[in-house]
Amino acid sequence: MLTTALLTAAFATEPGDSVQKKPFVFSGSADGYYRYNFSNPQEGPYNNRTSFTNSHNSFELGMISLKAAHTIGKVGLVADVGFGRRAEEFSYNDDNTRFAIKQLYVTYAPTEKLKFTAGSWATHIGYESVDPYLNRNYSMSYMFSYGPFFHTGVKAEIGMGDKTTLMVGLANPTDFKSASAMPKMVIGQLATSSHDDKLKVYINYQGGRAQDALRLHQEDIVLSYLINSKLSFSYNGTMQQRRAIGEGGSDEYHTWWGSALYANLDPQPWLGFTLRAEYTGDKNRLLGLSKNLFETTLSSNIRIDNLTIIPEIRLDRSSDDDNLFANKAGNSKKATVSGLLAAVYSF
Repeated sequence: MLTTALLTAAFATEPGDSVQKKPFVFSGSADGYYRYNFSNPQEGPYNNRTSFTNSHNSFELGMISLKAAHTIGKVGLVADVGFGRRAEEFSYNDDNTRFAIKQLYVTYAPTEKLKFTAGSWATHIGYESVDPYLNRNYSMSYMFSYGPFFHTGVKAEIGMGDKTTLMVGLANPTDFKSASAMPKMVIGQLATSSHDDKLKVYINYQGGRAQDALRLHQEDIVLSYLINSKLSFSYNGTMQQRRAIGEGGSDEYHTWWGSALYANLDPQPWLGFTLRAEYTGDKNRLLGLSKNLFETTLSSNIRIDNLTIIPEIRLDRSSDDDNLFANKAGNSKKATVSGLLAAVYSF
């Protein structure tokens, strides 16, 4: 469900060397944005309850990202690092550094139908990505912001046919690169597509003891349908169950869930539009937000070679009795509107 723009090079062997060429792939991106919330809040989080855009009336730098991948024979290495505020929020369990290892893993593929991966990699759960050039909306959904960002562990990907792949793995608790003496979680994905690749389906899972005192299960589905070269739709639905365990724990699971539809229109190769409509239900306020959250975002993608300019307008609305947002005077309100202009360069 994700696409990348990559710059590829190959290192030739010396004359008489029997080793074949070693493919090396290097890519990167950088982004920045300006956000204005029309309620004109005076204090953080400035009517922003999702990741990476916690600012108001300010020009902000996002992240510089560099990714290198090398494969030789049946083994490979991927190293992906980021620097900036976006990288810091992505690796929030680390030591509050703006330099972050986003991904670092090795792979071994003994056959064409089987591949093993060990290290740390971006999550398979959800539709959106930490890398802004992989998203058509610049601001993030609630489902992305309160779901997993990455996993650290081992996994196996098994080809089950021309169009179907099964992934199973064992990982640290969500978003921990280091988790000494902590429990481990099971992860999985079933990915398939139609014969013509117009319909793609991803069924995702993570579950187990997320912490010593918390058991968690999350089921997630992503659907993508390409009608033609100009129009496509994607859907992401997720449900997460949590149960406190140990002293003072309960046998009862509490659930939050979300659902989002993405409508993508590209009338010209240089111009695209995406409308995201999202609802999050959380009657027990597990996320510390609102029992009901509605979010609608309209973004335009103006493409100039490797540069994408993203003007965006966003409406957020909470439950009537929650009044999650605030105005200039600090009084609570149930809805807010934000405007944003971002620039993303990728190679």
